[in-house]
Amino acid sequence: MESFENLDLLAAALRQKLEQKKHILLYAYNGTGKTRLSMVFKDLGKQAGARDTLYFNAFTQDLFIWDNDLENDTARTLKINSNSRFFDGLKELEMETRIRPILHCHADFDFTIDTAKWEVVFSRDVQGETVEHIKVSRGEENIFIWCFFLAIVQLVLDKAESYNWVRYIYIDDPISSLDDNNAIALASQLAQLIQRGDTLKTVISSHHALFFNVLHNELEAGKSKKTGSYFLAQTKGAATYTLRYTNATPFFHHVALVAELYQAEKSGQLYTYHFNMLRSLLEKSASFHGFKNFSACIKKDDDDPDGVLYARLVNVLSHDGYSLFEPREMLEENKSHFKRILDDFLSRYPFNPELFSETSEEEDAS
Repeated sequence: MESFENLDLLAAALRQKLEQKKHILLYAYNGTGKTRLSMVFKDLGKQAGARDTLYFNAFTQDLFIWDNDLENDTARTLKINSNSRFFDGLKELEMETRIRPILHCHADFDFTIDTAKWEVVFSRDVQGETVEHIKVSRGEENIFIWCFFLAIVQLVLDKAESYNWVRYIYIDDPISSLDDNNAIALASQLAQLIQRGDTLKTVISSHHALFFNVLHNELEAGKSKKTGSYFLAQTKGAATYTLRYTNATPFFHHVALVAELYQAEKSGQLYTYHFNMLRSLLEKSASFHGFKNFSACIKKDDDDPDGVLYARLVNVLSHDGYSLFEPREMLEENKSHFKRILDDFLSRYPFNPELFSETSEEEDAS
């Protein structure tokens, strides 16, 4: 395990590791400093007006600002920051044709980019009629910006002159609050894209255990040892950071799932999609123990001897409709049910307590 007194030393160490590795994956809990680390890494590449890092993080969202046409409330557009080098190839490189096929894998709206006004106009087909100047949701806006970024990465890999300054790509938590299926799809899509580059180096940080796992497995599929996977932590009660190599397999999926659910329960930040994750954990456990149904892993209480009540609860709430990119927080009653089911599960099937003490330490440190 390596220790660093500040983010500057950590970022410098990552750059040094990339002299031997092609990809670095960082798993870290929220609040550890992942976004700040990405900015320090980027700043280290600035020399005499030049730079070497194309990044995607929370600050990338700020390059797009809504003009809601408050006077007429009709012509709503998403303004683009024309001063950012993020958009170097916007006018010359037919960005619309690159973004659109990526976007349509995830969303049902369309767009046009006005390179003279530096703005995006969104539209959607409603019963066969195209409605222009729509205001897309925050989740749809986020996925559009992510697809915009992926299109730029394609230009980098195609060695477009406008992006010949890019040596590193740094991605911090591209899309949060994904369910398992979409986390897998996004990680696979990203892994396939970044493996195309011969010389391009990437750093990807995430708090999403499954996303981290899939990326690791996709990038290490050829066993080329070009990927370094690490657990990033902030030392409790201090501003120092630790970096621990996770060996060939960073986490077992079910262990990562347990840790993430435990963290969510203790923080009180429980969303509807956590019931999907809980059901996945129960199903995997039931299968491992030879049961046909996940309900076998739910504790049966005196007032519910057959376990029907909580089994039905998990079944219903794990199939409830919700937005993948704008998750809804659970009702307090459902939070109570969730905590009871998870706590009972952990008491019946004990896991290594260090898994949870480590999680708690990171929460305290943040």
